[in-house]
Amino acid sequence: MAKLRTEHVTKSFDGRKIIEDISLELHQGELVSLLGLSGGGKTTLFNVIAGVSAPDSGRVLLDEQEITGQTGHVSYMLQKDLLLPYRTIEDNVAIPLLIRGMKKQEARERAREQFGAFGLEGTERKYPSQLSGGMRQRAALLRTYLFSSDVALLDEPFSALDTITKSAIHRWYLDMMGKLKMSTLFITHDIDEAILLSDRICLLTGAPGKITEEIVISEKRPRTRDFNLTEEFLDYKRRIIEALGQRP
Repeated sequence: MAKLRTEHVTKSFDGRKIIEDISLELHQGELVSLLGLSGGGKTTLFNVIAGVSAPDSGRVLLDEQEITGQTGHVSYMLQKDLLLPYRTIEDNVAIPLLIRGMKKQEARERAREQFGAFGLEGTERKYPSQLSGGMRQRAALLRTYLFSSDVALLDEPFSALDTITKSAIHRWYLDMMGKLKMSTLFITHDIDEAILLSDRICLLTGAPGKITEEIVISEKRPRTRDFNLTEEFLDYKRRIIEALGQRP
């Protein structure tokens, strides 16, 4: 049984179809990447899954229960961390709990319980400007986790990080996924990142955007540190480049 599923989702804006007939599944503990050119409709699909935008047709199911057009069921993290500069880190990550009606002190205590697991010890009373880019992303990911511990939609969350920091946070996030039994749907434009992180890669191409190919990465996660130097990695990359290059 799929943890999250979309069935034949189509969405238009101003009379122009952005995505068409999108059907995909995310299983428990999986990381599935959506990869494609800019403007292909990946964020539009995420907005539909998160309930921010209703589809023209099709539906979204979580644990086989329909959630089409309903917010609050899956967490959604954008490219920017969106931490509020005037709030401490503990108050930033507690926001989802406050939205649910939890009292401030209780929300802070609940958030603090996870600071160790997310490698954020000692940052509780600091402000976002006092943290590195990698630590800010950890805080944003903790806030995302507290919104929904089961399924996370991540829209290019690591694109602003430098190469060394990105590599470290990749390993950390995969480790956290395993420990917390999370399932992740991941948007990226970075082919290497998609291959390194994903169980499956869905290519979303064309206008309107459609899933035109699914690539299964057979190597177990986490991959070896030199996996991106192997012939297997290069074969995946050649296949993706060819597929993207052959389609508008």
